[in-house]
Amino acid sequence: MESKPTLYIVPTPIGNLDDITQRALTVLAQVDLIACEDTRHSGKLLSHFGIKTKTLSVHDHNERQRAQWLISKLDSGESIALVSDAGTPLISDPGYHLVSQVRAAGHPVVPLPGPCAATTALCAAGLPSDRFSFEGFLPAKSKGRQDKLQALLQEPRTMIFYESPRRVLDTLADVVAVMGPDRDVVLAREITKTFETIEGRPAAQLLEWLQEDDNRTRGEMVLMIAGFRMQDDTLPAETVKALKLLAQELPLKKAAAITAELFGQKKNALYKYGLEQGW
Repeated sequence: MESKPTLYIVPTPIGNLDDITQRALTVLAQVDLIACEDTRHSGKLLSHFGIKTKTLSVHDHNERQRAQWLISKLDSGESIALVSDAGTPLISDPGYHLVSQVRAAGHPVVPLPGPCAATTALCAAGLPSDRFSFEGFLPAKSKGRQDKLQALLQEPRTMIFYESPRRVLDTLADVVAVMGPDRDVVLAREITKTFETIEGRPAAQLLEWLQEDDNRTRGEMVLMIAGFRMQDDTLPAETVKALKLLAQELPLKKAAAITAELFGQKKNALYKYGLEQGW
């Protein structure tokens, strides 16, 4: 541990308690205070590992107010660990305001590596993982969801969302409506837990699969949507050939602009196609 007062960002298991690291256990046992999203939830974890460090609730509704008090603790020489209910703090969990204010106050913030549902699910999804976009939770209402999905319609990267059991069917219905029934989607639920399930199908088929059994819509969920891919036959062969040749000599953006001018195509579409091909 650091010799001076420090805020530690400590990931905790998303299901399987064996996933906690030895370093996380050491930090949680040795800091002066643990800031928890829910002290009752974290209390079970701490009790399991025999950790008796004092806890304090720091969640979405009180984080801004608690931040200055926690900074005063750092000022007085105490070190603090920040944990969320599960996974890595700040990733669709509280902590941004606290970390921002602690850094502004001049105290060190030390992140520990550890569990994260988004990256854990992506590793087993079978979707491209070299480039991805984490989008957190989609809006709760259909209009907001569809607007967000529409804005991401031509996003070329794999998109990762967190989703709740009570909304997953409606969300998939909106994916079908906006992105089409054939867009590949992978649902990962209860990652690292007893009933872990990872199922990938075209959006419409995945929706039907979920509707067949209520048990399939239970638990914590990660929804991964394949990025937009322009089909090879969408562009004339001569356009593709020209773009490829120009991209060998020029930056892709410039090559796309010239090709668009020559062949009457959309510059952005050509640029995205070139990115997908790795040109």
